[in-house]
Amino acid sequence: MCTLTLAWRVFEPPVAVAANRDEAHDRPSEPPAVRGDRRRFLAPRDAEAGGTWIGLTETGLVAAVTNRWLDADRDGDRSRGLLVKDCLRRPSAAAAVRTVERAVDRRRYRGFSLVLADDAAAFLLSYDGTLAVTRLDPGVHVVGNVGGVINGADRFAVPERRGSDGAERADSARRVADAVSPEPDESAAEWLDRASDVLADHAYGACLHGNGFGTRSFTRIVTGPAPAVAFADGPPCETPAKPTSVPPAFGSDRDGAGDATESQF
Repeated sequence: MCTLTLAWRVFEPPVAVAANRDEAHDRPSEPPAVRGDRRRFLAPRDAEAGGTWIGLTETGLVAAVTNRWLDADRDGDRSRGLLVKDCLRRPSAAAAVRTVERAVDRRRYRGFSLVLADDAAAFLLSYDGTLAVTRLDPGVHVVGNVGGVINGADRFAVPERRGSDGAERADSARRVADAVSPEPDESAAEWLDRASDVLADHAYGACLHGNGFGTRSFTRIVTGPAPAVAFADGPPCETPAKPTSVPPAFGSDRDGAGDATESQF
């Protein structure tokens, strides 16, 4: 996944995410489903390595990863998607941060940017061989291949070897951030609709089409007492996002939680 938008503590519910995943066309994947046992989570699955790129837990934690372009390629001995899966087995964003800190000490991973957010806290974890952890402020954040617009400021690291491609990705993230800035009296659902349109609009450069590689899917998530997930198994410019059934046990108010696909989307 290569362009992610997060609204944290802007609306009620507190976490809303809309994200595009860019990947090779021939890499197999499966649509979102409930996975795990003791701690369940709802996520699509990378059928090649067994991990995932985005998901939601019963406790309201959202974890999502993007690729991170570096000055030099790193060989990873473990899939970054398995690291996301590890995070989705944790009870909170703060606990997931500690899981990642331990993981990068023990195994090698390719570069990544990992967003972790729940009701209590949100973080951006950036990894290029060294892990940097940034606590996110309430607001809208945009993350892509070369960094993003974080806590209201540009935080880009464009590798010299990526040249104009890296500059283009940074410019795309800036334009997306401008377009998804929250509007007065806007609801989480309305913001998600707008963010979804932006990520599908080629004018913003987030929906990519190439030779054997491009935007493969789109996911939107909102948390809270009635969480909801929608998924497009294809580029969002031509593939409508369909609601995914969320079990009643998911949600921060479990006594009142129900299947949120109708109420939120």
